[in-house]
Amino acid sequence: MKRVFSVLEKTWLGTPIQFTWQKTSGNYLAITGADYIVKIFDRHGQKRSEISLPGNCVAMDWDKDGDILAVIAEKSSCVYLWDANTNKTSQLDSGMRDQMSFLLWSKIGSFLAVGTIKGNLLIYNRQTSRKIPVLGKHTKRITCGCWNAENLLALGGEDKMITVSNQEGDTIRQIPVRSEPSNMQFSMMRTEDRSSAAESTISMVLGKRNFCLFNLYDPDKPTDLEFQQHYGNIVCYSWCGDGYIAIGFSRGIFVVISTHVPEVGHEILQGRNHRDNLTGIAVSHTLNKVATCGDNSIKMYDLAELKDVYTMVNLDDENKGLGTMSWTDDGQLLALSTQRGSLHVFLTKLPILGDACSTRIAYLTSLLEVTVANPVEGEQPITVSVDVEPSFVAVGLYHLAVGMNNRAWFYVVGENAVKKLKDMEYLGTVASICLHSDYAAALFEGKVQLHLIESEVLDAQEERETRLFPAMDDKCRILCHALTGDFLIYGTDTGVIQYFYIEDWQFVNDYRHPVSVKKIFPDPNGTRLVFIDEKSDGFVYCPVNDATYEIPDFSPTIKGVLWENWPMDKGVFVAYDDDKVYTYVFHKDTIQGSKVILAGGTKVPFSHKPLLLYNGELTCQTQSGKINSIYLSTHSFLHSLKDKGPNELRQMLAQTLMLKRFSDAWEMCRILNDGAAWNELARACLHHMEVEFAIRVYRTIREVGIVMSLEQIKGIEDYNLLDLYLASSCPAAALEMRRDLQHWDSALQLAKRLAPDQIPFISKEYAIQLEFTGDYVNALAHYEKGMTGDNKEHDELCLAGVAQMSIRMGDIRRGVNQALKHPSRVLKRDCGAILENMKVFFSLCKYSCGLTRNKFSILIIPYYFSNFQKAKVGELLPHVSSPKIHLQYAKAKEADGRYKEAVVAYENAKQWNSVIRIYLDHLNHPEKAVSIVRETQSLDGAKMVARFFLQLGDYGSAIQFLVMSRCNNEAFTLAQQHNKMEIYADIIGSGDTTNEDYQSIALYFEGEKRHFQAGKFFLLCGQYSRALKHFLKCSSSEDNAALEMAIETVGQAKDELLTSQLIDHLMGESDGMPKDAKYLFRLYMALKQYREAARTAIIIAREEQSSGNYRNAHDVLFSMYAELKSQKIKIPSEMATNLMILHSYVLVKIHVKNGDHMKGARMLIRVANNISKFPSHIVPILTSTVIECHRAGLKNSAFSFAAMLMRPEYRNKIDAKYKKKIEAMVRRPDTSETEEATTPCPFCEFLLPECELLCPGCKNNIPYCIATGRHMLKDDWTVCPHCDFPALYSEFKTMLNTESTCPMCSERLNCTQLRKLSDCTQHLRTEVEL
Repeated sequence: MKRVFSVLEKTWLGTPIQFTWQKTSGNYLAITGADYIVKIFDRHGQKRSEISLPGNCVAMDWDKDGDILAVIAEKSSCVYLWDANTNKTSQLDSGMRDQMSFLLWSKIGSFLAVGTIKGNLLIYNRQTSRKIPVLGKHTKRITCGCWNAENLLALGGEDKMITVSNQEGDTIRQIPVRSEPSNMQFSMMRTEDRSSAAESTISMVLGKRNFCLFNLYDPDKPTDLEFQQHYGNIVCYSWCGDGYIAIGFSRGIFVVISTHVPEVGHEILQGRNHRDNLTGIAVSHTLNKVATCGDNSIKMYDLAELKDVYTMVNLDDENKGLGTMSWTDDGQLLALSTQRGSLHVFLTKLPILGDACSTRIAYLTSLLEVTVANPVEGEQPITVSVDVEPSFVAVGLYHLAVGMNNRAWFYVVGENAVKKLKDMEYLGTVASICLHSDYAAALFEGKVQLHLIESEVLDAQEERETRLFPAMDDKCRILCHALTGDFLIYGTDTGVIQYFYIEDWQFVNDYRHPVSVKKIFPDPNGTRLVFIDEKSDGFVYCPVNDATYEIPDFSPTIKGVLWENWPMDKGVFVAYDDDKVYTYVFHKDTIQGSKVILAGGTKVPFSHKPLLLYNGELTCQTQSGKINSIYLSTHSFLHSLKDKGPNELRQMLAQTLMLKRFSDAWEMCRILNDGAAWNELARACLHHMEVEFAIRVYRTIREVGIVMSLEQIKGIEDYNLLDLYLASSCPAAALEMRRDLQHWDSALQLAKRLAPDQIPFISKEYAIQLEFTGDYVNALAHYEKGMTGDNKEHDELCLAGVAQMSIRMGDIRRGVNQALKHPSRVLKRDCGAILENMKVFFSLCKYSCGLTRNKFSILIIPYYFSNFQKAKVGELLPHVSSPKIHLQYAKAKEADGRYKEAVVAYENAKQWNSVIRIYLDHLNHPEKAVSIVRETQSLDGAKMVARFFLQLGDYGSAIQFLVMSRCNNEAFTLAQQHNKMEIYADIIGSGDTTNEDYQSIALYFEGEKRHFQAGKFFLLCGQYSRALKHFLKCSSSEDNAALEMAIETVGQAKDELLTSQLIDHLMGESDGMPKDAKYLFRLYMALKQYREAARTAIIIAREEQSSGNYRNAHDVLFSMYAELKSQKIKIPSEMATNLMILHSYVLVKIHVKNGDHMKGARMLIRVANNISKFPSHIVPILTSTVIECHRAGLKNSAFSFAAMLMRPEYRNKIDAKYKKKIEAMVRRPDTSETEEATTPCPFCEFLLPECELLCPGCKNNIPYCIATGRHMLKDDWTVCPHCDFPALYSEFKTMLNTESTCPMCSERLNCTQLRKLSDCTQHLRTEVEL
């Protein structure tokens, strides 16, 4: 076991600590000590979060999925819940007044049981947030408990009672016991028939010395077990294996007992594991191991072999003793607490992840550590710290890749250091990844992505950086893949093995197997490959001759295959499973043909995974994160031959001959010095057609006749050259000779081995010869092979050949598309000639290959042009979209004087300047030319049109098109000469124009004493002082527009002098004639002087009110209110009050129209109380107030305002039809009145009349409802979505049934746009000055 990390906090020293692993994943470890804090660490020792508690932690537990950690603490009635997904802590109020003492999550579902010191119980369902309190479940403290798989809850307490309850808290069974129970667990007690699979047995410790088993289905027969006194107290226990219990005792004794019915309590194992004491037991069902801790050591047993200690770890630095232990669910990590307050985490199981490339290997040595080594080269191992726990590891010649899920991290591995390169995300979860020198290939979800590891490594084209396999139209799933220096190889569920040649970036070979291919294992060069199909049969495949050879005696349990990396043993490979390695040899060249033989088998130690095979030495990775080397039994001859007897030497000789190790066999024959051995060696050499070595052997044993015979046949054929693997005696000369003799097939075979870079050039030359002889099929194939990707001129010749051969072969679509992409016009003409000579008509092309008429015509038309067949060109032209063809045809027609046809062709070619020229110069059609210029905005076309109108004397049109062609100076001169400056000014004022142009126009108008136009263009060119001077000089007829422009000028200038000058003018100080106040208001708004604008707005509104224009006054105040609010400026109280009164007046008409006389009367009372603000309509308003109050039953109010009307200044102005009624009302007063309803203040809840806007309780001005005029209520609040003024939601909704606009802002509105506000706090903030 390897220690991963330790946690030692100063605040924990000298005190016991609690800890618990996250269930299922084991990614988090929660630890707490005496510092009132639960600290949560990840599995690598990094602190991720913490939970502060009011007191010491009492208990904590993870839910079944490991999502929620529940914690209870002293001095708190809350359960703390930490969410592992969001890293947030929440509190659950238990509702219990007494201290909590027990906490446990259920095994299934989301039920949390919480017990208290008074015996009460709370069951919390996290899924539904339902809490079920159960009072009096026990009479004293609940101390222990457990859930079973059927959601039954067993609890034990200090009252010496056991209760069994369901998930609703209902008590199902209650059992008294003789001592206080502890450490309760549910499990299955095996019976003789083993029929019961339910967790029906409760195990517990009673009084620290007795052990009890209680069966729910047989409650009257509990099993009590007593142990020997010298064992000490029971410290802990755990169920393990098939009905066994491991028990640890305080005096260091460890016992395993059986619960099988015939032998209940029988001690299967008993021993003193620790000398002084035993403090903890932990069982991992995943590893099938049990561990004990005590004194200062940990001992571990394999549950299958309990007699032997599997591992022992000493902790010499822990002299105060150890605490408790716990394993993660996956068995990878074991946590141990100590008496001094520290915690240690050990790695007990490491995933066996490793990979090899050539003789370099990479393997996982810790959860976050990968080691890269080269045991063959003897390089110093390099340790790489990685960011995540990897689920796959891959190594290449220069790189390392690790990753999990859909992400991989790449590292550059140097001689002594490692540098992180990049990380990459794939389109699915990666199953495996392969690396070589420059490329990586990742397999995910039935696809393989091949990509460069370092983009800058190769000066490659963009399309060579990455590629996804299979193609979209290939309906198959890739099941396995491998990467060599030259090839990406993969196998599919359809049984296809594909070879993709990386250098040419194309497929070079495929093989179809009858069933799907599960695994592939190529040799280092990719020239031989072992594959395993879905039937678990193994085969050797040779892509050179497309042959397969079944592997004999191939075990269906084989996990993988390794090829021999020693360069002299090219045909040797091993296949391995969990127990054994089988050595095979592929004999390619024998007198009986090629075959695979089984050379022998070698036993593999437990939990060893082979990574590398080199010269008979097998390097394996172990579960502990180390590597170990074993020698194959089939290579025993590699050890020292001294002291070996003849029989052993003969066995070794047989091994060497089987492995084709003829040099080693020679050494053994020399030691044996036996004629039979020499003859056996010679026959083996002849069997494998090693003629020269056979001659050497026969010479040694003086077989002259055989030597002479073999000498005659030795030189018949250069066998090594044909095999393509061993070098010929003069390879370069042989290749040149084959090319000179035009022996192209032989030249290509030689080039594959000797000069691969010459293959494209030989293929092109071969293709030219084949095309000349009419062999278009093979010519096409060799043109395709001739592509290099980096020789542009050569590749264009090959593409031209592909295009022409494709057309000749009938693949017209491909040929035409290729020709269209090609830059050569000669190729297009030649392809057109081929189509013409083949009598290929468009209808045939269309229906045979889907070729569009456009593409067909683009090829055939150049051919017609070159042969002066313009008539045929004209027939095809309507179907052509290529502008170049149309342009060529248009020029030809213009040269012939056929302008109408030429202009159509120019239009199709988008040559608008030529179209405009012909319309003006030849067809005399200026309207068309003008239309085209306006549509296309052509500068040259505009110049031509301008010249045309200039010749006609139409100066206005000429100016327009000169401006359009950006000839502003010429246009200005023309306008000046012909007095057309207004036209020029209008045109230029609407476009993108320079300040110089604007200034020239302004100066012209200034000279003409046309002040408004001069001011306008001085403003446009930014000369604000001169602009304002001219605007203030304008005549009275232009006065309104000039003042607006003057305000805009000052607003843009932001100059105090100009502002002062304009204000003086508006106030009449310059000419003694004050201007309308609205201009002063607009000036302040333009200058963003909102306070001054507000004061001006109040003055304007007052004037409008005095004139009786109440709606205008309302709108002025509202717009100013909204502007101040948007600028976050306090609203003047006078403005707010005036707006409220005016709005109340506006609401009267709405309420009266809707027949709501009470609301109308209340608003009229508010208006009448401020009647001085309505001087023009005092009598009509008071009259309306009297009438509406009378209708609403407000008799006393009606009498008060009627009495006011009887004043002398008002009495004679009363409308005659109401006068008598009002006089009668005053003579016979009725002072009865309906009392106004009261509603709470939204600030302080003080009850006040609903139309009162000043709260007597808190002295706050209350916002009013824009629909009723009443004060706002907290629980009935909405706002207008346009103006943000508040309204009572229910009342506003009712109003909008009859009205379609907001009464405040007059914007269109409907009920669906209203939203009731649950929180109106922000609308209660004071926006009005006090």
